Amino acid sequence: MNNIEDRIEAQMTLDKEFVALQLEHVNIYYGPNLAVADVTMQIHKNKITSFIGPSGCGKTTVLRSLNRMNDLIPGARVEGSVLYNGENLYSHQVDPVQVRRNIGMVFQKPNPFPKSIYDNIAYGPRLLGVTKKSVLDEIVERSLRGAALWDEVKNDLKKSGLALSGGQQQRLCIARTIAIEPDIILMDEPCSALDPISTQRIEELMRELQSKYTIIIVTHNMSQAQRVSDYCAFYSIRKDETEVGKEKRWGTLVEFDSTEKMFTSPASVETRDYIAGRFG
Repeated sequence: MNNIEDRIEAQMTLDKEFVALQLEHVNIYYGPNLAVADVTMQIHKNKITSFIGPSGCGKTTVLRSLNRMNDLIPGARVEGSVLYNGENLYSHQVDPVQVRRNIGMVFQKPNPFPKSIYDNIAYGPRLLGVTKKSVLDEIVERSLRGAALWDEVKNDLKKSGLALSGGQQQRLCIARTIAIEPDIILMDEPCSALDPISTQRIEELMRELQSKYTIIIVTHNMSQAQRVSDYCAFYSIRKDETEVGKEKRWGTLVEFDSTEKMFTSPASVETRDYIAGRFG
């Protein structure tokens, strides 16, 4: 296949059994302004997909659309379809709270609640109606083990989550996310505020988690995208000068493929130039 459209079409023919999310002609607006145009792609189950591209290209905007976090921004709206288990997440019959239960999110800056480590993890299950202490204890331990944090905090569960190091706080947030057993985990630059050692631990953790979860990560770090992801989506910026001195800008999906192909033989010159550091 010699062009981008052929590669995207090939990805779209994958068996639905292996597809976690399917985006079809997604356009995202903030008020009257187009932020991201015509995104069509499939996210593969139990794989790590990275979103890369220059600042302002819409990576985080697309990521936030996958669990309807953009609903919380006044004036934001999504056109097109985001299909999860065959149902459009933007259908009027779909509860956005339930969407966020199935599709969890870890943010750029660690954001533990001002509660104990135990209560950070138990918070979601309690909202879902779990009250029995023995059950909560099991969920807390399982989640902290899943986030590779249990051995470091098991004797300090009453300690404030805010007292942990930055890397530990981010793993606590991952543990809090998996406590409600989502299918998909979204990560918005989860390592950007961390030191190299903590970054390495989070990357190792992502690889450990993908046997149970589908993971989508936004990153500006090309080496990180190449190290951790199975698939890669490159977004870029388009511009249109409508009047003298006025310019419209929006993001678009340029290319989506396996990470190996993207970094060794991208279909687009624009992708190649970005990965090589020649722009962005």
